[in-house]
Amino acid sequence: MRKLRILFVCLLMAGVATLPATAQKYEGLARTPQMGWNTWNKFADKIDEQLIRSTADALVESGLRDAGYIYLNMDDCWHSKRDSLGFITCDPERFPSGIKALADYVHSKGLKLGIYSDAGRQTCGGRPGSFGHEYQDALQYARWGIDYLKYDWCESYDINAKGAYGLMSEALREAGRPILFSMCEWGSNRPWEWAKDVAHSWRTTGDIWAKFDGTWDHGNGFVQNGVLQILDMNEPLRQYAGPGHWNDPDMLEVGNGLTPSEDRAHFTMWCMMAAPLILGNDIVNMSPEVKAVLMNRDVIAIDQDTLGIQGMRVERGDVEVWLKPLAGSDWAFCLLNRTLEPLDVKLDWRRWSTDDSTVSGRKIDFESHVYELRDLWAKNPQKVVGTTARTKKVATVQVGGHDVVLYRLTLQSASKK
Repeated sequence: MRKLRILFVCLLMAGVATLPATAQKYEGLARTPQMGWNTWNKFADKIDEQLIRSTADALVESGLRDAGYIYLNMDDCWHSKRDSLGFITCDPERFPSGIKALADYVHSKGLKLGIYSDAGRQTCGGRPGSFGHEYQDALQYARWGIDYLKYDWCESYDINAKGAYGLMSEALREAGRPILFSMCEWGSNRPWEWAKDVAHSWRTTGDIWAKFDGTWDHGNGFVQNGVLQILDMNEPLRQYAGPGHWNDPDMLEVGNGLTPSEDRAHFTMWCMMAAPLILGNDIVNMSPEVKAVLMNRDVIAIDQDTLGIQGMRVERGDVEVWLKPLAGSDWAFCLLNRTLEPLDVKLDWRRWSTDDSTVSGRKIDFESHVYELRDLWAKNPQKVVGTTARTKKVATVQVGGHDVVLYRLTLQSASKK
């Protein structure tokens, strides 16, 4: 192992490392997109042991754990210095009980604990990165009982991305504990083309911020993107995602200052894209309205569908039309209003017949088949609210500004005209 590690470090410095010939990640994890919570979007570097414990309690008491949010992930700035042998340690003031005791507490709640590091020399927050210590860090995480690693890309100059992420993937395997590996290199090196056997998910974009439409240029080459901008970057990559390997358009900003309709639309579109659902709000103090969005199990089911196919945009415009094939013969159908004004949409189903055989092997033909509609944001999402059958009068639905209409389509009849 030591010789392999030295060879990889040399190759990384030379910028010529290539991926191992065989898969490195633990198989069997993230068969559906991972669900959980992360500290960064709300708390940034201001994290400590009490925050993690109180959030673990809240995930259970709110019902979020039972809805599927099982990963509780510490982001940047939990670290202290390395010890005399080079092993990473935690900040003793922020985490006086240590990470192992914290992991034990999180596990006692039926949750899993995630941690953060960086492929570079320092993390984005200036703490020690894993460069040159990949095997030590992976072993330390395994000893602590860590279940999830988010691995960033700051201070990564003169480092080859394929080699760096392949090395950490190998190190996690060698450490002997199943740890979900979440790559966070911002899509800079097109990871969707090469990381399927390395990681369980990979970021496809730069960082999100709590804005539905717009960008925030910090002036130093660092730009954060709103929900719609990230949606547009992630949408073309659907053919690369699937069970155990997901496109990651970054964490959710639901509950962090968007309007109620924007929260609903943001959450819906991440579910339509089969994205990891990693919450980023204050779980302890969230409002009932935010909780209702995050706890909509019928919408979560669209994200967690076992077919594992990312949704597709089939019509552009002020109101977009999206379809997502689901296990069995069902489909998810979504109307997304990108404008601030309510808009009426005629449900002319025939023009949305779609051949998705190249990705999912499925077709949806509204000429030959009739589907029942269930409105997943209605008070009773199990109630049939209509069908796709052709009638003399085309039905119209209104989509609110920065909002969605989301239907689950269930086959009613396969008889041909």
